[in-house]
Amino acid sequence: MRWIRTKRRALLALIAAALTGAVTALALVAPAQAATPRNGVCETGEFCLYYNSDTSGSLSDFAGSISNYTPSTGCYKFISAGAGQGQCVKNNAASAKNLTGRYVTVFYNSGYSGPIDNFSPGADANLRAYLKNQNAGHLVGVSGTASDNLEYAVYHSSSANITAYFDGYTTTSGRHEGVDIAHAVGAAVYAPVSGTVVRMTEGARGSGGLSTLAVYNSSLDKTVVYLHLNPSQGVGATISVGEQIGVEDWRGVSSSGGAHTHVEMRNGRQTAAAPSVGDPTLSNPNPSSFWTARGYNICCQFG
Repeated sequence: MRWIRTKRRALLALIAAALTGAVTALALVAPAQAATPRNGVCETGEFCLYYNSDTSGSLSDFAGSISNYTPSTGCYKFISAGAGQGQCVKNNAASAKNLTGRYVTVFYNSGYSGPIDNFSPGADANLRAYLKNQNAGHLVGVSGTASDNLEYAVYHSSSANITAYFDGYTTTSGRHEGVDIAHAVGAAVYAPVSGTVVRMTEGARGSGGLSTLAVYNSSLDKTVVYLHLNPSQGVGATISVGEQIGVEDWRGVSSSGGAHTHVEMRNGRQTAAAPSVGDPTLSNPNPSSFWTARGYNICCQFG
C-alpha cells in the first residue's frame, strides 16, 4: 500500500509539473495586451497627435483611420494632461507619433484629400508647415512596407515622391484632379492598375505639349489617365500591373525642373484628364479608397 501511495504521489507530481509547464508556455506565447484607444496614452498600435511641436503638450491617441476630426457630433479632443488638453484636434495638431506599424498619412482636408504629410512606422516628427494647425484627418495605410506605397508602384523606386495629392494645390489656382508623382526625367513609369490603352498622345516638352496616356479597366469601370510622361504604349495595348508604360518627362510642363507624372483615376471610360488648373470644380471622385483597395499606401510627399 505504501508503494502504491508513493507511486500515486509521484504521478500527481508529474501531472502538476506538466500543467505548470503548459501554463508557462501559454503565457510565453500569449499576445501582448492591446492598446486602449482614446485614453490619452500613446501605445503600440496607435497613431497619436500632439498639441505642441516635438510631440509635447496634450495628446490624442487613435487606433485607426479618422476621415474627419470633427464628425457630425462633437469633435475629437486632446486628452492627456498638458497644453491644449480639451481642445479639438482638428486644425490644432503640431506633431505626431506613429506606433501603428503601418504608414500613416495626415490630410489637410477631411475625407482624405488635400495636401498631405506622412509618418513611416515608428516615426515621430513635427507636421509640415502647411499642415501644422491645419489638419482634418488621417489614414492608416495598408502596410508598413515601402514597396506598397503608391509612388513606388508608379516608379519602382523608393526615391520617388508624391508632389501634389488629390485636391492638394496650395499655390496654384483650381482643384487638382489627380496625384502628381516625381522621380527623375527619364525614369521608367509603371502601371499600378491594369487595363487597355484607349488614348495615347505623345505631346512635346514645354507648357503647350501635354502628353496623355489613358488606360481603361473594364472590370472596375475606371480609367487611369497619365499626363506629362513620354508614353511607350499604343492604343489597344493590354497593360498589366507593373508593366512599363513610359518614362518621366515634362510634356505639358513649363520646365524640366517641374517634371512629374500626373496619375488620375476617373469613373467610366475616359480619354482625357479632367481640367485642374484654373478650374474651381472637382469632376473626379476622391481616389484614396480606390488606391488603398488596390493595396497601396498613400505615401509619401516632399516639398
